[in-house]
Amino acid sequence: MKKILKLFLICSILLFCTQQTFAVQTLDEKKEEIFALYTSNNIEQAHKQISMLTENERDYETWFLLGNISQDLNNEENSIFYLQKSIKLKPDFDKAHYNLANIYFNQKKYNMAIKEYKEAIKHKKDFPYYYYNLACAYIAQKEYKEAKTMLKKAIKLKKEADFYYNLAFVNKQLKKEKEYTQALSEYEKLKG
Repeated sequence: MKKILKLFLICSILLFCTQQTFAVQTLDEKKEEIFALYTSNNIEQAHKQISMLTENERDYETWFLLGNISQDLNNEENSIFYLQKSIKLKPDFDKAHYNLANIYFNQKKYNMAIKEYKEAIKHKKDFPYYYYNLACAYIAQKEYKEAKTMLKKAIKLKKEADFYYNLAFVNKQLKKEKEYTQALSEYEKLKG
């Protein structure tokens, strides 16, 4: 009985010390630990740790991360809420606008996706995938002229096969045969 009592006492002391160590941990250290868990693909543990932060401890980056975690856990509605929280704290945070736009795009809410892609572009004009995804949203809406403009902007920033493939498609829809052929040729060159 004494051994069990002694073991219980040791375990209690260790548990108390562990809790005290976490309590002493600074907010920056907590965030660093959460980001490390997330980047090492330990999604569940990152979610558990971030959930322990109070709302006042969460900044735009932690709300953004919580939005990404929720999306990884297939909870798009929570993800939307958290990304909107991130944007509220930092309206020019392009990545939050972009991730929110991608969710809306997947939900086939193209007008909302277009609005968020435009916001992302407004705050970071040199990222080609913002233009490319905006073009894809326009294509989904059959707004081919707008899509063509965005694809040209994406290509100006980066020559990528998928950009040319979609440009060829758009030109085909616009009955621009010569431009269709040129874009398709560029696609084939890049695809190898």
